[in-house]
Amino acid sequence: MEHVDGNAAAGELSEVFALEITEAVATCAGCGATGELASVYVYEAVMGTVLRCPHCDSVLMRVAHVGGETHMEMRGVTVLRWKNAA
Repeated sequence: MEHVDGNAAAGELSEVFALEITEAVATCAGCGATGELASVYVYEAVMGTVLRCPHCDSVLMRVAHVGGETHMEMRGVTVLRWKNAA
């Protein structure tokens, strides 16, 4: 199978990143619980924002703004899903 560069995924990714993020359902890598991002625990820290699982307190995501860039780490989320628009 041949590959193309990441630009080929631009359309697909722009559909995902334009969706309402708080309606997304995340699966925690720590305990396997699932729930809308609107229900997670959010902590504002010096280096950015930390989102934690309300069931096991594992870190789901970290978002930081550093040097004019936005950094997002999601190693605590195994799956992030949205319902398709009708």
